[in-house]
Amino acid sequence: MREARQVTRFAAITHPTYFLQSSFYPEGGMFFISYESGSAQLWETDPDGFRQMTFGPGIHPYSPALSPLGHEIVFTRAGAVWAINRQTLAERLIADFAGASVGEPSLSRDGEWLTAAMKRDGQHGLAVARVDGSGGHFIPYPRTVIHPQFHPREPEWIEFAGDPAPRMHRIRRDGTGLECLHEHGNDEFVVHETFLGDTGDIVFTVWPHRLCRLDWTTRAITTITEFNAWHIAPSADGSRVLCDTNHPDSGIHLIDVATGTREFVCHSGASNQGSQWRKSCYALVEDFAAAREGAVLSWMEAATDTVYGPQWTHPHPSWSPDESRIAFASDRTGVTQVYVCALAEP
Repeated sequence: MREARQVTRFAAITHPTYFLQSSFYPEGGMFFISYESGSAQLWETDPDGFRQMTFGPGIHPYSPALSPLGHEIVFTRAGAVWAINRQTLAERLIADFAGASVGEPSLSRDGEWLTAAMKRDGQHGLAVARVDGSGGHFIPYPRTVIHPQFHPREPEWIEFAGDPAPRMHRIRRDGTGLECLHEHGNDEFVVHETFLGDTGDIVFTVWPHRLCRLDWTTRAITTITEFNAWHIAPSADGSRVLCDTNHPDSGIHLIDVATGTREFVCHSGASNQGSQWRKSCYALVEDFAAAREGAVLSWMEAATDTVYGPQWTHPHPSWSPDESRIAFASDRTGVTQVYVCALAEP
């Protein structure tokens, strides 16, 4: 049986970055987010223990993403996207969307572009910018946008979630070609969609029933396995999917995409808070005392401590670059910390 190792022991909430990104450096070591200094800041492991990397106003706690070139970490602070040099800790401004709320950035595989969910002056949409800071633009969308991501093979395409249902959409980087990839209603609880590694297809959860695959070209949907896979992270080649579980929590698992078979990795011990995960549909008005009667609320509007739960109580497992280790968060000790579990020798 594999044993998870606790990496951090801070007094405040500390967790890896979002499960769609890796918190590991290719050469070893990790970066993570901690509230140890009073607000969400970027930290890393170093030979002497830990080093705080960002200071001042807090950053978006799930935004840090390592540049494909490896020398910078890109993150969001308020309405702006920044990059920090790993060696010097010098920060540079990539794009400032003044007065906007900007989500976690996703980088194209070539490292030239980034995209992020954005809301400004009551208008939802996608922020798109060049990582070198030479320009950016806003693509409006009529509903809440969640974690847009660049296609791994076709960087002019962005997949994103429109919230509430239907979820899965795609649009070109220049704002053209908007298309819904799968029409569904509130009774089909589609969550955590992402690209299935380098295959270019999309993998997603129909909570809490099954893990599915959507063909990028034909739009055909197939079931990989009937299982309550929750937060999902595909391997680079798309052959495996790492996931945590909830209701019931049977631990962290690896799923073989070709066969649907599962391999138990370890228990997270996380509290997995959020009442909505006990249901199989999106949040409805009865879940919120202040909600408008008859409405179906978006995930962003519904993200309260009592409904979708504090994100830091969810494991959000993610891979190391060589896929020999995984990282996840757990509040098993009462305060969320970073844990690592070895899958195989690197």
